[in-house]
Amino acid sequence: MKKIFLALLCVGVFTSISFGQGCVAVRHMSCSVGTGANSNSMMHPGQWQVSLGFRSLHSYKHYVGADYQPAREAAGTNVINDSQSFDLGVTYSVTDRLLLAVNLPLNFNYRTSLYEHYGNALNVNPAQKRFGTMANGIGDARLTASYWVLDPLKHMKGNFSVGLGLKLPTGDSKAMDKFHRRASDGSVYTIEKPVDQSIQLGDGGVGINLEIQGYQQLFNRTSLYYNGFYMSNPRNVNDAANVAPDKVVTDEMVRYMSVADQYAGRVGLNYALAPKAGIGATLGARIEGVPAYDLIGGSDGFRRPGYIFSIEPGISYSTAKNTFFVSLPIATQRNRIKSASDWVNNKHGDAAFADYFISATVTHRF
Repeated sequence: MKKIFLALLCVGVFTSISFGQGCVAVRHMSCSVGTGANSNSMMHPGQWQVSLGFRSLHSYKHYVGADYQPAREAAGTNVINDSQSFDLGVTYSVTDRLLLAVNLPLNFNYRTSLYEHYGNALNVNPAQKRFGTMANGIGDARLTASYWVLDPLKHMKGNFSVGLGLKLPTGDSKAMDKFHRRASDGSVYTIEKPVDQSIQLGDGGVGINLEIQGYQQLFNRTSLYYNGFYMSNPRNVNDAANVAPDKVVTDEMVRYMSVADQYAGRVGLNYALAPKAGIGATLGARIEGVPAYDLIGGSDGFRRPGYIFSIEPGISYSTAKNTFFVSLPIATQRNRIKSASDWVNNKHGDAAFADYFISATVTHRF
């Protein structure tokens, strides 16, 4: 019984892939596949499960490629993003193997900077005054169908599922806010334009997402877990202007914001600390990011591609119908890779990343 408990616990608590990149626009999503969070039984036909995921991050460290730029923080010119996201998921079990899920994020994003307002330079911003912009609301919804490749009732020690879904443009991809400007005569004024891509609520495209997750019992209390996610966004650019109306467009390629692909992957070990009490601990690795070029469609527009590699410890608590899981991915490598525009213009943009973020998921089955 302990072995069965361990295997189901392993797959149950890893249904959430929470994305967090700071200035790299990887939005909060949850992997919908799997049996959900109930560690004591598989989902049976007609069962429902609701889940609520949470992610919180604070990004402030700038990187060009994999090179950290401490001078930005020392000078106070770094960009700071604070993001809190909730992800509501509902899963319905059509059969023992086929599940349908819908996920809808709710995002609260706040960003402060110098360069987007008066500017970084002392001659235009002598007080080094920092202003903030925000975007709050629902994000892009996802509909997913997933299927256990092996019969769950016959393969409790190891199994994997595959999922296929659609990402819908329900989040505002053109959220606006006010930006501060200083005229040549010293007077100040504000303009309204789309906020930075990293805090936009959606990307404006219909995406196709592929998912996989699985588990394999290794020892009496130890199981291997893995899951992965790739979302393809065929649309090239959306209609959100990347260039402020009071600025001259010097690169037509980045006049609008890119609708980028994104990905994530996780692998690690789950250990049943107290199987009878429903307590487990995890330790794994994860990678997530935005590629420079999309699998399908164009890769024009403004984007900050890159990835972050993290070590992820976590702990879970599970009962017959409920599970709570919290993890703390800690960044060990951050890399702001070149975008399509960077390659064309022979330059290399930067991006701000977080040191870590907090991810938590609670689920209930009925």
